[in-house]
Amino acid sequence: MASISLFSLLVIHICLLLGLSFAEDPFANYNFVVSYITASPLGVPQQVIAINGKFPGPTINVTTNNNVAVNVRNKLDEDLLMHWSGIQQRRTSWQDGVLGTNCPIPSKWNWTYQFQVKDQIGSFFYFPSLHFQRASGGFGTFIVNNRAIIPIPFDTPYGDITILIGDWYTQNHTALRKTLNAGKDLGMPDGVLINGKGPFRYNDTLVPDGIDYETIKVEPGKTYRLRVSNVGISTSLNFRIQSHNLLLAEAEGSYTVQQNYTSLDIHVGQSYSFLLTTDQNASSDYYIVASARIVNETVWQRVTGVAILHYTNSKGKASGPLPDPPQDQFDKTFSMNQARSIRWNVSASGARPNPQGSFRYGSINVTEVYVLKNKPPVMIDGKRRTTLSGVSFVNPATPIRLADQYKVKGVYKLDFPTRPLTGPPRMETAVINGTYRGFMEVIFQNNETKVHTYHMNGYAFFVVGMDYGEWTENSRGTYNKWDGIARTTTQVFPGAWTAILISLDNVGVWNIRTENLDSWYLGQETYIRVVNPEPNNKTEFPMPDNALFCGALSKMQKPQDISLATSMKGIESKVFFTLLLTVSAFISLF
Repeated sequence: MASISLFSLLVIHICLLLGLSFAEDPFANYNFVVSYITASPLGVPQQVIAINGKFPGPTINVTTNNNVAVNVRNKLDEDLLMHWSGIQQRRTSWQDGVLGTNCPIPSKWNWTYQFQVKDQIGSFFYFPSLHFQRASGGFGTFIVNNRAIIPIPFDTPYGDITILIGDWYTQNHTALRKTLNAGKDLGMPDGVLINGKGPFRYNDTLVPDGIDYETIKVEPGKTYRLRVSNVGISTSLNFRIQSHNLLLAEAEGSYTVQQNYTSLDIHVGQSYSFLLTTDQNASSDYYIVASARIVNETVWQRVTGVAILHYTNSKGKASGPLPDPPQDQFDKTFSMNQARSIRWNVSASGARPNPQGSFRYGSINVTEVYVLKNKPPVMIDGKRRTTLSGVSFVNPATPIRLADQYKVKGVYKLDFPTRPLTGPPRMETAVINGTYRGFMEVIFQNNETKVHTYHMNGYAFFVVGMDYGEWTENSRGTYNKWDGIARTTTQVFPGAWTAILISLDNVGVWNIRTENLDSWYLGQETYIRVVNPEPNNKTEFPMPDNALFCGALSKMQKPQDISLATSMKGIESKVFFTLLLTVSAFISLF
């Protein structure tokens, strides 16, 4: 009997410890039904992509180190992948939701993404990454909050408000895709949406009657955290709120030096947090504006989103002209200097207790350098394509990570050029061979006439420099080696360069691309492959049991495999229950 009691006590301790381990990193479960609905955000009925019948989709709201399971049911008439932009997918590029790592989810199938938001905080968004689908919606906000034990570098806001801005066409993504496939430009967008809604009728000529607009209600005398993301196609937008300052606090997972802006340029794919204090009188409502930037703004007047900031004690509607955008038509350095002013708060804690600045990136030796230069679209083999360094990327039928797992040959080449090609451009699946634990310098050189933003999956990189003209070795003398912001998306102005530094400590296959959706669709991307050469290392999680197969491995896919797409919460419960059954059986032997 004593042996049974001792063993029972041991079992209780094991179960308590296991329970505590689950309690430390809780599970957050979401179900996404992705389908088409009809909506009229700009007054014209059109097909949009909704999640659970809503456009935009629901906000994912989790905390650092939470385990996240998102079961996606594809009710579209084409393949689907969901990408979690800015979520670093530590040790698990299998969950990244892009073609280099995942086979698409077929129509009428479901698949569960399972990942941990390890050592991250901040404001991000998700979207469908295939077939130009983001141009029809399917996007939503992704918030990662600090753990309670980690202080945030400002007083707890009274409320948290999410705002999704982006340019919009009244044609759906399939029509826009056909335009690009025919070798044509998309032309000027039809407008700008704010949280999926069209503009308030601030101008009877520019805005037709009957459009539903967004109203954000606030209490007077409070401070709110505004999380703003540009989820659009290709237009940089200036964000501002009439008569209010925007105190910048965070950029894509990094706390910033706090400073006030009357407006801020938010480029495609970028996300920021502002602290908004409702300290104005409530004689009327106030305009919230997102208007096109770095274009001919007189011609692009219709590309303006307008929402309403409504104090609960407001005495009237907003009226009169919109607040002015920056008056810099003849000063091309204004927006760049604004971007340079965004600095890392080196004394604030991020996801961990230690200060952000404890990682002294400026003192690390660079091990590899890549200059990625774009150009205006070119014709390659009779097709209009975009390029990086003379290479137009071709997505393989077999995802790169899957090909590595099963040693499938000939899927890609590890020969992406370190400098732009001097010969004719080419279409191929050329990948960057990154060195595990290396420190990579990447220079984006923009030779187009529009702003590009570049994003890298799997990492936050340090934005250390930007300037007009051609980058040279001497440009390194201008780098910020102390408090350059760590983020996932950076702008590169027309005729200019931006330099970033990346610590390659996350094993996997990671997409690096322009966020300008039209250029991305036409080939302006590549992948960085980071492999730990040590045998039997634990730097990457195993391939998930519910992985889909396609391309050269399509014969391995069985219809019933989709039933393995169970949530992490279910797996957690089954593991716990199985352990208890095993232990109970063991006790019965005594």
